[in-house]
Amino acid sequence: MDDKILQTKLEEGILLITITRPKAMNALNAQFFREMDELVASVKADKEVRVVVITGEGKAFVAGADIAEMVNKNQAEGEAFSRLGQNTFRSLEKLDTPVIAAVNGFALGGGMELAMACDFRIASTKAKFGQPEVNLGLIPGYAGTQRLSRLTGMGNALYLLMTAGMIGADEALRIGLVQKVVEPEALMDEVMKIAKNIASKGPQAIKKVKVVARRGYEMSLDEGADLEAEAFGSLFGDNSEGREGMQAFLEKRKPEWK
Repeated sequence: MDDKILQTKLEEGILLITITRPKAMNALNAQFFREMDELVASVKADKEVRVVVITGEGKAFVAGADIAEMVNKNQAEGEAFSRLGQNTFRSLEKLDTPVIAAVNGFALGGGMELAMACDFRIASTKAKFGQPEVNLGLIPGYAGTQRLSRLTGMGNALYLLMTAGMIGADEALRIGLVQKVVEPEALMDEVMKIAKNIASKGPQAIKKVKVVARRGYEMSLDEGADLEAEAFGSLFGDNSEGREGMQAFLEKRKPEWK
């Protein structure tokens, strides 16, 4: 019997990762972080993977970190557990392959932090979002205090962080936390449709647009524009992806990506 938390399925260039601890509402533990680190490393080396989709089994995407695993940690161990999660989510964020969160249910605490580390989020109407850590006398530990304000603005972020309030998918859409909301039975079909659309584009262009957008967000406008110009130029020339794409457009045919 496979005792892995993360189950994977690769089809048509799309790697579906399903978190499978439904009895624990998919709570994040040290094993999850080890397995996710391994998957990120394997995706980096696998040219077949064009898009990654992450979802949860059962009623939750991820309902938080595993409190039973955290409760007896001392200060140094608590900081180490925070850095463990931060490093995993940062490596996921820095992956040049697009990563989509398919949020099927509760995305609370570490689950919301995982969703925020993905490139964008598609939510079921049953999805619930929140950072309830202050209820436990804690704060988010996987960079939730940093990503939330970048996605929703400081006022919305501090409101959610300080009140520990839980919001539904429609409110998450309104504040920019998610990009689309669909009925539960349509969630995976819609996410896979989006993933296939992305997978059909120029693979190097998709990787570069993610890297340039994410790295540029942390730079000045001038530095980001320089990075963009360099990446733009790299797609030109003989045997380049850009040459194939533009030639296909002029010849009214589908491009043949390598």
